[in-house]
Amino acid sequence: MIRKKSKLSENEVKHVAKLAKLNLTPQEVKKFQEQLSEVLTYVEVLKEAKTEKTEPTSQVTSLENIFREDKAKTSLSQKEVLSGTKQNYQGFFKIKRILNNS
Repeated sequence: MIRKKSKLSENEVKHVAKLAKLNLTPQEVKKFQEQLSEVLTYVEVLKEAKTEKTEPTSQVTSLENIFREDKAKTSLSQKEVLSGTKQNYQGFFKIKRILNNS
């Protein structure tokens, strides 16, 4: 079967970029226009797959989470924990600011 190639317009790419809060250069718009168009074309291919007899699934590996039993243990005291730090303040680690107030 001959597939019609999906083609996004530059305006559609710019609209998607705006929704994603991305500032794209004209070169990036062209690049993503091609790439996103290829993705849409492939989605059309996937739509042709026969899935009527396939059960819905959320994953295919049959792996399950394995939980261990929670057991209370003694842990380090606050003094022991803070003994390895250069600075502390009122029982907490003191570090350099990493976020601005702006």
